Amino acid sequence: MKSTAGKLKAVLFDLDGTLLDTAPDFVVTLNQLLAEEQRPPLPAAAIRATVSNGARALVTLGFQVTETDAEFERLRLRLLQIYSENLAINTRPFDGIAQLLQHCHRLGIDWGIVTNKPDAYTQPLLRALALQPQVTVCPDHVEQRKPHPEPLLLACARLDCACDEAIYIGDHRRDIECGRNAGMPTIAAAYGYLAEACEAGQWQADHIAHSAAELWPIIRQYL
Repeated sequence: MKSTAGKLKAVLFDLDGTLLDTAPDFVVTLNQLLAEEQRPPLPAAAIRATVSNGARALVTLGFQVTETDAEFERLRLRLLQIYSENLAINTRPFDGIAQLLQHCHRLGIDWGIVTNKPDAYTQPLLRALALQPQVTVCPDHVEQRKPHPEPLLLACARLDCACDEAIYIGDHRRDIECGRNAGMPTIAAAYGYLAEACEAGQWQADHIAHSAAELWPIIRQYL
């Protein structure tokens, strides 16, 4: 682990399953699409565990089709259309996030979002929730997605901080790999959208948080 002790300048978050609990709106979205296609609904838990893998994974989950299937792209585009109409109905920051951001503001620490969620959905969601990160990096802004370090490198460049002056938090293996590839400390958000509760322990993160309320005590160690 590269220590940022005494010089932490930025806290960077993955979005879905880390900063925001977006799963409730994805449950509504996928089950609406299933109803349109005369399919039975799926349990919320199954959808929740798949959210961090994106729209393609949700289509595969719901319809048991692969990307080579003739209907796949139609279903994916319809899923995204439904989601765009429902993206901020039930979505909320995880408990503890608001307080964490208040601590950052009080101490002059920048915070930002580095996500694989496209900008077209990220920005309306942030506006709806009145969230104003100092930096937001989506896949539209880079050539290489996570786990490549480019998104984190761009975020740090925009914040004018070195990677070892930031910390990255995410609920997927690729988030932790991205942080490690960028040379910054990482926190695995084990409260997020994991298929198995124990899998975060396999990612080689520097820390594991089992609730968003556990994040600030970890981050505080780097002040």
